[in-house]
Amino acid sequence: MSPRREDQLTLVAFMQASNVSVYSGSWRYPSSAHDFLDLRYYQRIARVLEEGTFDLMFFDDRLAMPSIYGDSAADAVRYGARPVKLDLTAVLGAVAAATTHLGLGATYSTTYYPPFHVARTFATLDHLSGGRAAWNVVTSVNDSEARNFGVDQHLGHDERYDRAEEFIDVVTRLWDSWEDDSLVLDRESGVFADPGKVHELDHHGKYFDVQGPLTVPRPPQGRVPIIQAGQSGRGQRFAARWADLIFTADPSQRVAAEHYRAQKDLITAEGRSAEAVRLLPMAYAIVGETETIAREKENIFLNELVHPMASLTLLSELTNHDFAGYSLDDEITDELINSVSGIRGLVQGVKKHLGGGPMTLRTLANHRATLLQGPRFVGTGPQIADQMQDWFETYSCDGFVLAATHFPGAFEDFVRLVVPELRRRGLFRTEYTGSTLRENLGLARPASSFTASVTAGGGAGA
Repeated sequence: MSPRREDQLTLVAFMQASNVSVYSGSWRYPSSAHDFLDLRYYQRIARVLEEGTFDLMFFDDRLAMPSIYGDSAADAVRYGARPVKLDLTAVLGAVAAATTHLGLGATYSTTYYPPFHVARTFATLDHLSGGRAAWNVVTSVNDSEARNFGVDQHLGHDERYDRAEEFIDVVTRLWDSWEDDSLVLDRESGVFADPGKVHELDHHGKYFDVQGPLTVPRPPQGRVPIIQAGQSGRGQRFAARWADLIFTADPSQRVAAEHYRAQKDLITAEGRSAEAVRLLPMAYAIVGETETIAREKENIFLNELVHPMASLTLLSELTNHDFAGYSLDDEITDELINSVSGIRGLVQGVKKHLGGGPMTLRTLANHRATLLQGPRFVGTGPQIADQMQDWFETYSCDGFVLAATHFPGAFEDFVRLVVPELRRRGLFRTEYTGSTLRENLGLARPASSFTASVTAGGGAGA
């Protein structure tokens, strides 16, 4: 591969409809805004991102307060460890009204929502936003969420992905159930739509029975782009088949480059264009007018704002394991790893980053609650652009999912100080070139499965 790439960075903003960003101490930063229950808060951030010509803002979601730790949500509430999660439908509707080009993504679970509901939600958002919707697919399994949705027993890891395969297949065919030219709208004859071009699915699978058709005409993008973050072997194969954007959590450039090559090979093996699928590691950018200012900020974020109990609360939630009986200085043993189903991949990734050796619970918890869980770019605008350019041009990524240290200042600083430098180097767009998210991502619009195969360069999930 050539060291100089002809394509440009994809930039995605990682959002929470919450009291915090993904960084759990963000609400304590002096300039953090606290009006997260006001729609204008999200509209303000979205306008900043659109000014910076970001491809997309997408919202993470959880359907319960973190309450695995100590079998209680008390510490999540006390320390602000993501106890607030607003409904994304309302948030994205408000953001769609305040923007024109910015892609709008939401997390919806294949465990807690039925396919018809998800298909209708995203088809509606795609129409009302002019073709800017994206769906972040998760196969969530968490006891706190299960108790809110009456789920007594979760499927095993691989079977959750089997169910998700059928789920996405149903959703994409529901989006296709109205052909593109099915609407007639002939006032004189009284014909609204051609019934021969609106199709029932009559789907009867292992997990779902769905008749269809969808109650929303085909989305402007044909099929809404899919984001996926599977990290296990099964998850990576799932992403290779379906995802347009793969959200990764690689802690170092070396790990990211290895993952990049392996994931692109999986995509090619699925018969898809590897170039059409973007691999985007989550990253933090801590920007200052001088390097000294940036380093001072970094120290505050790393050492002053995240409460240790917030770290343990979030680690328990992530791994679905109660760590209330442990000390932060307890070593993570092989026995512990083997007994906690959700911890194995996380430990392996952090150990790779740290070079192996013993690891304490404090180290692991900090990787989920502070700025340690992904690459951290610190410095002036040109210095951060240097680091991002190196990752991009060495094929360690196709862009980044930028997580905020605090809202809205982290994105404001990035757009003001880093984006102009990326543009100057030809690494990032100066303006939007398309009207839909697919067009801005350079993705082909797939034909309906009821009328033709997917166009070249797309694939099953393109």
